[in-house]
Amino acid sequence: MEQYHTETITETVEPGQRHAGLSRFFLDALETILLSIILFAAINTVSARIRVDGSSMEPTLHNKEFIIVNKLAYKFGKPEIGDVIVFHFPRDPGQEYIKRVIGLPGDRVVVSGGIVYVNDQPLNEDYIAAPPAYQNNWEVPANTLFVLGDNRNNSSDSHNWGSVPVGYVVGKAIIVYWPPETWGVITQPSVRGN
Repeated sequence: MEQYHTETITETVEPGQRHAGLSRFFLDALETILLSIILFAAINTVSARIRVDGSSMEPTLHNKEFIIVNKLAYKFGKPEIGDVIVFHFPRDPGQEYIKRVIGLPGDRVVVSGGIVYVNDQPLNEDYIAAPPAYQNNWEVPANTLFVLGDNRNNSSDSHNWGSVPVGYVVGKAIIVYWPPETWGVITQPSVRGN
């Protein structure tokens, strides 16, 4: 039977080597922190994360869902009817609202008989909770958007307080990311009538 013997050899660490190792550790930690800050700033420049508060966008979005908003969507394009957007509430810009774009600048929006018309064309809105129980008509001023919640009869939106200045738009809602069972892309259906 063979026997093996082991010996412990102690390495002597010179004081200069210990200082270099500690310096390298702090330099690596600093690089990691700086990279994290840069990535965080870059992500916040192009996107925002918001929580849906209330039921005004049901059945599309539900209370307490978290969504990602593309902040660059309208830097390179224009809002379209059917887009779900996040914007600063015109009466209190400190609050952010989420609604669906129904009318663009210059459009005429009419709600009559439970149907929404834009420029005399009925919208195909199979995503709403129920047809609107109110009636009225609006001209959408220049540089503004007319927005409505998908839960039409339970939503504080343009039918109550008017259009949203385009400059108040934060971005386009694109993804639900929390809770996990509701993960998915927020659909932007074609709402133009047949």
